[in-house]
Amino acid sequence: MEDTVLETEADDFRSAQVCVRNELGLHARPAARLAQEAQKFASEILLESGDQSVDAKSILDLLTLAAPQGCALTLRARGTDAGKAVDTLLNLFLNRFGEEK
Repeated sequence: MEDTVLETEADDFRSAQVCVRNELGLHARPAARLAQEAQKFASEILLESGDQSVDAKSILDLLTLAAPQGCALTLRARGTDAGKAVDTLLNLFLNRFGEEK
């Protein structure tokens, strides 16, 4: 999965398909960065892989996904700042969380 797909379902709900581009997958460093950024928003934010859905504000929950490089995930947010939350977190995935590989 190379591209991301941003979907808007309602003003207070936003989702996006994202791809883990980091060579080591969604390991501790990017998971911590994702959780830290997600905590800045009031919206409920979930990250989904298949039938597993976790709280994106929890590093431990994110690590349970064990998402390898190339893994397709769905990012979902519901709340007053859902659009801003998804846009911000989507950029983290697109920029490999600041990692080169």
